[in-house]
Amino acid sequence: IGFGGLLSNIPEAGLALTALESLLAHHDAGQLAVIAAKLHCAPDVHAIKEALALALPSVQSQMENLAVDMGYTPGVLALFYKVAIGSGIAPLVIFMGVGAMTDFG
Repeated sequence: IGFGGLLSNIPEAGLALTALESLLAHHDAGQLAVIAAKLHCAPDVHAIKEALALALPSVQSQMENLAVDMGYTPGVLALFYKVAIGSGIAPLVIFMGVGAMTDFG
């Protein structure tokens, strides 16, 4: 956990950023304009973040897919979170592992 915390806080590495967060951090005016047009807001990073916070999850997912289509990829830690924790499989595996250690350890 501590090592993951250190990795996620390395400046400019983008290990914990999603594809959309990477797009917003890159500050490309053309790409920001496309995202802003879809969200009906100003092509400013802060305005886009505010619009995303108020948007429905389906719209957020569409914007994430659009960022992937523009060539951005999520970081390793963001992928791990989505696959392991976001899907709910990691707590189950940890629970089974602790149970197995209790029974057979």
